[in-house]
Amino acid sequence: MPVADRWHYYRRIFDAYLVQRTSQLSFWHDHPQENPNAVKDRLGEYYMLFAKKADYAEVFDSSGIPMLDYHGQIGAQYNPIAIAQWGLGNYDLFLRIGDVTRREKFLKAAAWLVERLEKNRFGVFVWNHNFDWEYRTRLKAPWYSGLAQGQGISLLVRAAAETQSPDYLDAADRAFESFLKLVDQGGVTFVDERNQYWFEEYIVFPPTHILNGFIWAAWGVYDYFLATRDERARVLFNQAVETLKINLTRYDCGFWSLYELSSTRLPMIASAFYHRLHIVQLRVMHRLTGEAFFAECANRWEHYSHSRARRARALGYKVAFKLLYY
Repeated sequence: MPVADRWHYYRRIFDAYLVQRTSQLSFWHDHPQENPNAVKDRLGEYYMLFAKKADYAEVFDSSGIPMLDYHGQIGAQYNPIAIAQWGLGNYDLFLRIGDVTRREKFLKAAAWLVERLEKNRFGVFVWNHNFDWEYRTRLKAPWYSGLAQGQGISLLVRAAAETQSPDYLDAADRAFESFLKLVDQGGVTFVDERNQYWFEEYIVFPPTHILNGFIWAAWGVYDYFLATRDERARVLFNQAVETLKINLTRYDCGFWSLYELSSTRLPMIASAFYHRLHIVQLRVMHRLTGEAFFAECANRWEHYSHSRARRARALGYKVAFKLLYY
């Protein structure tokens, strides 16, 4: 990694995990909250509140599309996940207050997703990130993500319902195909040796099964089913739910939640932000599925976060992991 990028990489760690200083991570690290207005059996407001993200006011292109500034050699870039979340936040605010400006922003994000959906080298339609990114191994541009695919679909099916324009649903149809393809076929789904289905946020081998990305991607599959009643989406979502039920205890280290299931000796503990996000996501999963296990796990992880000693222990693990691995 170039020296300038390495400096910014460790600065991001310092900003995010130690002082929570305003940085390019500010877009991501809001306060995760359930959306009480969301319902499980029809498309409407999104399952989490993205109001702060809807009010993002930093870098935009000439068309009014938000960009994130990663500094260093990466600089300002489009991030499909950020654009989808910005759009979903504006969609919710439009439904709540009827502000046509919010509707324009929501549809602007949806139009960008339609325009930027493109085939990868396998011929599968994805939203690419056109910058390199440091993870366990460097993700070389262009790279795609199950999280981006899921949240892009969640935005597009709402745009289709709002406008009745076929363009949005056509794009959602194309994006959904990525969930029907395995990662070695250019898709975002990994099936393990126990025939369990995972949606991968980062396409790396062996897969790391990032928890928040898996769940958010699954909501995109669920939303696609609500919009289309496509039986393949219903089956796929149910398979993901079963995978989550079976494996959720693997993300519980006894005092905090794990960010992923990496094969490193030291596990990757979730930051305070991602721990809170996991709790909110599991409460939403309980609402969507009725599975009490998700609520029980959310309650246990909520209990962990109330302990100062556990918070300090988690922070120590997190910083050590970042310094030793990625």
